[in-house]
Amino acid sequence: MSRFKSAMIAACAIPLGATAHAQAPQVERNVSMAMSQAIIAGVLEQCSKDGYKVSVVVVDKAGVVAASLRGDGTNPHTMEFARMKAYTSRTRGQTSLEFQQAAATGDGMLLRQIPGVVAIGGGVPIKVGTETIGAVGVSGAPGGDKDEVCAKAGIAKVADSLK
Repeated sequence: MSRFKSAMIAACAIPLGATAHAQAPQVERNVSMAMSQAIIAGVLEQCSKDGYKVSVVVVDKAGVVAASLRGDGTNPHTMEFARMKAYTSRTRGQTSLEFQQAAATGDGMLLRQIPGVVAIGGGVPIKVGTETIGAVGVSGAPGGDKDEVCAKAGIAKVADSLK
């Protein structure tokens, strides 16, 4: 076979290999049901200890609800508000309290135009290293800063799994 034919065959084979690789299924880290349940248990443990009745929502990497729990005696809005806090944290990769501060003035106010986000504390991203794989939102404590403390306590329950 001539060198020209060999070079042409090799040149044609390279894109085929790339195409086959592009068709491989994605492998990604995500929040599992067991992790979601452990986070919710940790949130409720902390909030109960602090005397707060809260609702908790965990969203996955896609921002979709993975698990949720409406606490006894919570107000009707707390489930949706917890979901929005979690979604905000997942979308932004930061706590919803950090988002509140970023969206408070100037050009940052434009960030509030993202559908479904809320600028108040209580949402915390779930991260493996720097990769955000989900988020937890808490609503019902008297202030977003207190909701955030509970959310962080929930994530602390699964910290070993996030390394």
